[in-house]
Amino acid sequence: MATVDRLGHVAVRVQDVDRAVDFYTGLGMRLVWKAEDWCYLEAGPGRDGLALLGPNYKAAGPHFAFHFRDRAEVDVVHDHLKAQGVHVGAVHDHRDGTASFYLKDPEGNWLEMLYEPPGGIPSNCS
Repeated sequence: MATVDRLGHVAVRVQDVDRAVDFYTGLGMRLVWKAEDWCYLEAGPGRDGLALLGPNYKAAGPHFAFHFRDRAEVDVVHDHLKAQGVHVGAVHDHRDGTASFYLKDPEGNWLEMLYEPPGGIPSNCS
């Protein structure tokens, strides 16, 4: 069975992405990725992440993500959970080199199982 490398990020819903970015960068977080309706920030050397999801962002809702070191581990954990009868979404390979799928834990909390390539998510923020 694949093992989680770390709790990598938390995603929260915000009403104003720019206002939220100003707040969190003011706390010392670094803006890594910003789109019109969401962005991703990191804190500290461990790359702890925070995704800010704007009101029009529809791809995912508030969740927390477990990160894996190897792309194949995402498929292994996906297959394992599915075999246990857990409803899991499809695994998606994303344009930034990540791969992930979503599911709910037994308490109804949304989780993302995510592979992030070595070096992290490429930045579009210069």
